[in-house]
Amino acid sequence: MAQPLSSDRFLAALRAEGVTVAEVGNWREHNRNHKGAWGPVHGLVIHHTVSSGTASSVALCRDGYDELPGPLCHGVIAKDGTVHLVGYGRTNHAGGGDPAVLEHVIAEDYGHRPPPPTRGNLDGVDGNRAFYGFECINRGDGRDPWPTAQLDAIERVSAALCRAHGWSAKSVIGHLEWSNDKSDPRGFTMPDMRARIARRLSGQPGHPSPNPTEDTVPYPLGEASTTRVDLRPDTWTTVRIGRDNLISGARSYTAAVYLRVDALPGGVLQGRFVHQRPDGSRWTSPIVERIATTGSSFVDFLHAGSILPGETLRFEITYGPATAGDTAPATLTAAQARGLYWK
Repeated sequence: MAQPLSSDRFLAALRAEGVTVAEVGNWREHNRNHKGAWGPVHGLVIHHTVSSGTASSVALCRDGYDELPGPLCHGVIAKDGTVHLVGYGRTNHAGGGDPAVLEHVIAEDYGHRPPPPTRGNLDGVDGNRAFYGFECINRGDGRDPWPTAQLDAIERVSAALCRAHGWSAKSVIGHLEWSNDKSDPRGFTMPDMRARIARRLSGQPGHPSPNPTEDTVPYPLGEASTTRVDLRPDTWTTVRIGRDNLISGARSYTAAVYLRVDALPGGVLQGRFVHQRPDGSRWTSPIVERIATTGSSFVDFLHAGSILPGETLRFEITYGPATAGDTAPATLTAAQARGLYWK
């Protein structure tokens, strides 16, 4: 049990943990305090926004909507790791939840996760009074990636407030662990996130945790190929750099693919990263274009994200010729993949 930090101490705690902060308008005075008390506080609840786009998501979380006025959280964690502060005080983020879960969070006596909640938003105890809340920009469909920078920001924000209040990582829960009619956050697990927070709390603010374990040390991605592959116009081709799959068995990654393409008649090269699922379905990243030069072109494509269990990461390329109707193939003559991934 603790009284909420002052807005100054809250901001200082985030910055001490290395969080990149953006202050939005009058966030210090923007709250729902007229609807009830905020505090004592017992922990943090992590959410996803079910939206995309930073500006629109921040505006939504600050202003809310007719059925649920804003602010909808204290901070919005963007894909690039920036935390946009939109309110301070009581906010409409947690709603009703299970009183048994609250007891276990207060006691910090559960295992990897709290007991499954049996109460929902409409019949539970008031979570808006008891928790800090952070919305993370993600569509919440299980396919929208969680970039490394965003996951790092969730870890740092959580560690900052736990450190300031003297809490353990067990004071941080997901919305789905609080209310039985919620599913957020989706795309990573809260036990994994709590393990990250616990490691950070064993170190110092703004510095990596000491004695990293296998979970925290990234694996290198380093593959190269000089196999010649014909690329047909307007046809997607999987780039085999040692194998079809660049990464498998990972939870998050940063990847860069470097290509040399010869015999190009000009035009545009397009690349995309693909999450291939066991059932044959796929998620594809936004397509990135590179202007091709006549002759040889050297291009690169970069992406960061997270993949679900059983998924693999691939890279595909195609090109659009400068002259409509040109069907002459170009030739991929060299490819390299570099990056890091976390199992």
